[in-house]
Amino acid sequence: MKKGLISSVLVVLAMVLLTGCEKTLLEGEGVETEADGNVVLKLSVYERIPFGTRSVQDISQLCTRVNVVFFQNGTKVKTVTQKPGDPSFGTISLTLDEGVYQVVVIGHSSSGSATISSAEKVTFPSNLVSDTFYYEGDLTVTSSQSSYDLQLERAVAMFRLELTDGLPSNAAKIRFYYTGGSSTFNPSTGFGCVNSRQTVMMTPEGNQSVFEVYTFPHEMNDVLKMTITVYNANEDILAEEVLEQVPVTLNEITVYRGSLFGGNGGGDNGGGNNGGSSSSSGLHLTADGEWAGISTYSF
Repeated sequence: MKKGLISSVLVVLAMVLLTGCEKTLLEGEGVETEADGNVVLKLSVYERIPFGTRSVQDISQLCTRVNVVFFQNGTKVKTVTQKPGDPSFGTISLTLDEGVYQVVVIGHSSSGSATISSAEKVTFPSNLVSDTFYYEGDLTVTSSQSSYDLQLERAVAMFRLELTDGLPSNAAKIRFYYTGGSSTFNPSTGFGCVNSRQTVMMTPEGNQSVFEVYTFPHEMNDVLKMTITVYNANEDILAEEVLEQVPVTLNEITVYRGSLFGGNGGGDNGGGNNGGSSSSSGLHLTADGEWAGISTYSF
């Protein structure tokens, strides 16, 4: 009887030891510490496909970086950053105390993180603007489980240059210098909030003849002055074109099509469309990747 009791104790002890070893191994392999966070953000994209239907795509189809900031009474409470290569890109899990928060989400493709100073000011590395999506609104975190579906909206207008004659073989760089737009974004209004002098320098690849740059309009419709300059490897100017009145519209593409080498310099409209308890909450973010319209001009 005594021998049987000892055997039972040894079995129980062995089970306890094995359980302890298993837990240590899992923690060492990097189990997510925020797996039980009370706020979960799942990022995806709604994109149009033919016949008027929509398909859900991963946020990485339109953005390579995501920045999220939670504010409370104007003070930053939590900051989350995701970039290419992160194993959980598109899904964010975190823990927040109960309360009401103002959340700002920025999806973009800049070379580094966006700086979300407040719900009224977002800036980007080197003031370079990429295709950008955003969400701004209030989020209530309670002790009960909650789920949120948020759709990000496009924040930019695009200028697209289509060269009918291409670039010469000795073209090394093409520069876009433009005023009238903004490189700083205000999520609370959905528009640009400064008068910027934007410069984008590109290195053409192969026979590239299409180039795209972005800006945050100050209102739904804005006007840019665009100077396009082509340089050779010695930084000599091969061609330059100044476009005085370039109309741009939020979530629309303005296309200028023409020649920088021997073509005429018109500007005719070519048509087009103008410390509390935790709970489990899900925040589901989507972005609409469909541009609202395209306006085409010749020069």
